[in-house]
Amino acid sequence: MTIATPKFGMGASVLRLEDQAFIKGEGRYTDDIAPEGVLHGYVLRSPVAKASFKIGSTEDAKSAPGVRLVLTGSDLAHLNPLKSGAMQKQPDGSRAPTRDIPILCTDRVNYVGDAVAFIVAESRAQAQDASDLIEIDYDQEDAIGQTSEALASDAPLVWPDLGSNRAFTYQIGDPSKTDAAFAKAAKITRIEFLNNRLVCNYMEPRAAIGEWSAKEDRFTLTTGSQGVHSMRKIIAEQVFGIEQKKLRVVTPDVGGGFGPKTFVYREHPLVLEAAKRLGVPVKWTGDRTEHFLTDAQGRDNVVTAEMAMDEEGHFLGLRVRLTANLGAYISQYGPFIPYVGSSMSTGVYDISNLDVLITGVYTNTCPIDAYRGAGRPEAAFLTEKLVDACAREMNIGPDEIRRRNFIKPENFPYLTQTGRLYDVGEFEGHLSQAMENASWSDFASRYAESEKNGKIRGIGISTYIEACAFAGSEPAHVELNGDGTVTLFIGTQSNGQGHATAYAQLVAEKLNMEVASIKMHQGDTDRLDSGGGTGGSRSIPLGGVSAARAGEALAEKIKKLASKELEASTGDIELESGEARIVGTDRSISFADLAKKASAPDDLKASAEFVQDEATYPNGTHICEVEIDPQTGNAEITAYTIVDDFGVTVNPILLAGQVHGGVVQGVGQALTEDTVYSDDGQLLTASFMDYAIPRADIIPMINFETRNVPSTTNALGMKGAGEAGTVGSTPAVMNAVTDALYRAYGISHIEMPATPLRIWSAIQDASLK
Repeated sequence: MTIATPKFGMGASVLRLEDQAFIKGEGRYTDDIAPEGVLHGYVLRSPVAKASFKIGSTEDAKSAPGVRLVLTGSDLAHLNPLKSGAMQKQPDGSRAPTRDIPILCTDRVNYVGDAVAFIVAESRAQAQDASDLIEIDYDQEDAIGQTSEALASDAPLVWPDLGSNRAFTYQIGDPSKTDAAFAKAAKITRIEFLNNRLVCNYMEPRAAIGEWSAKEDRFTLTTGSQGVHSMRKIIAEQVFGIEQKKLRVVTPDVGGGFGPKTFVYREHPLVLEAAKRLGVPVKWTGDRTEHFLTDAQGRDNVVTAEMAMDEEGHFLGLRVRLTANLGAYISQYGPFIPYVGSSMSTGVYDISNLDVLITGVYTNTCPIDAYRGAGRPEAAFLTEKLVDACAREMNIGPDEIRRRNFIKPENFPYLTQTGRLYDVGEFEGHLSQAMENASWSDFASRYAESEKNGKIRGIGISTYIEACAFAGSEPAHVELNGDGTVTLFIGTQSNGQGHATAYAQLVAEKLNMEVASIKMHQGDTDRLDSGGGTGGSRSIPLGGVSAARAGEALAEKIKKLASKELEASTGDIELESGEARIVGTDRSISFADLAKKASAPDDLKASAEFVQDEATYPNGTHICEVEIDPQTGNAEITAYTIVDDFGVTVNPILLAGQVHGGVVQGVGQALTEDTVYSDDGQLLTASFMDYAIPRADIIPMINFETRNVPSTTNALGMKGAGEAGTVGSTPAVMNAVTDALYRAYGISHIEMPATPLRIWSAIQDASLK
């Protein structure tokens, strides 16, 4: 039976509505906006990782050409620091104290890039030149730059008053039960590794414009973000100590977010404060080096993990010791990231005993926070790397050991040892489909061909699950306009995902009209009272359901209006292509005419709010195949196969784009990207000359399919998809690299990124043994 592809609505491959403007260069980003009389700000940053300092004089800077204002920490005593509210409870029930981010440092700096002064001038170049005229005396001290050394007895202390670089300790699971499981194990497999630190590198660096209206006694902040409402709350209430209505936050087009554009940064209150003092708009635009130095970074965990097994390779218990680098300060969600990630430690496996101990540490480095996946990629890498190690040590195939330990379909809903409630899952189904698509059974012939050419080959599996679209809601509001189009107001924020298209499909389906007639409005606190923003793959699973229901409610209102005008019952009215029509007749009225005839504005508006009680749990199998040249160490990905379960697909094209992008970022972590700090806290990889983001020539065509099992948690059966590609890809790539090295040289571990030099060195070392 052939199933017709829908014209629009759920499941249709609608091309992105947003792209026409972007292709023609009509995108409007923060730095494109130039209010009349705008001045430009520059942040003077610390060149050292740890020091006390004194500012001698700012007079020369203040009198420099074009300079209008110089701010230092002493000028901002009325502004509160950026404080995290994400610290979790420790085993004794307490919450560890935070170390907050000052808007400008007053007498100490704690990492290279820490903010010391803010200069405003007629141009950025003038402001930057003037910064060189500020006299600062730094008394440099020993710094700590490495996660693995932060808790050493002789490690320099980032915060001496704490007596240690330990920021917090979390405990997840039951240590005593896990100890008992390990005591009766026939085999215990242990791994140790570093989950390497990453810099986000969105295409559009951060920027912010501050404006002040004395008449309204009110600020306006324009900035790229992942949600304006959380920014308004933090900046207004926490930093300035004012009511939220005294601050408007506007976000225009955004060139990538990936987590770090969620957060409030120092430059946001700085441009607002400067605008108020000067009475004119003030803009700050960061450059790529500032992004490397100061935008929240991701990952950076040192991990030891052990799996207890019986004689047949069934998992009895999992023990994890994880040290999470937080950087020099506690970022907005920083303490929550290793905690929420570890809640997914058992993955897709039926593991009845778990003991996870998480230690957060301070270092003299840029603060760390959520980056695409936010803890879940770290958890998946840990689990899938360990499972492959278990398979090798038990001499069981990597696919077979997974099948033996999967949670079975009949066991759902399934409550994990961390309290996660999985609603549905058919893990063996997508593993089998992926293996078939990847021609797993023919790998031996491909391996032999590589051997004949003097190369080695490996194949790796990652069978992942992640938690996303967490419990909560995202209200949606729709309005019929006078021209017959419909506007959707929603509090998420597109950073390139295609929200305008996906939401339009869901609303258009209910109104039976073209998706191009649905206009989306996000990113303005004056236009919408509340919103949860974009993060954790929540926008479409939560906001999409609300948008669909709001569209359905508006359809009923339109039918009611039409029934009055056409003198028919609402049950006899159908909607099609922007018209309301009496079924079986040629009598109709356009949406535009109905809008003009409505007697009350509320007749043209509808709202809905879907509240979800639990996260969704997308899952799937990634299979990566690599060929390595032992002479150079270069690893080439020759094939990449994915079978994912996203519950329901809204738009296959958008979904594939999200998955492909996530895979590329995961490949980057596995093979190319590494954020390197020296022992004294200098960032050695602060540009694209030293930091290698993945390029198109290392990514093969990706064979992507879905094998969806609708979620019973989400009203439309959806599961979040925005981060899944990143979650599944890094372990698949590294398992493939390790498989190749193990087959040829007995090498069972290599750290990320598996660069040509690192692979070549490992081969040379193995050859000498």
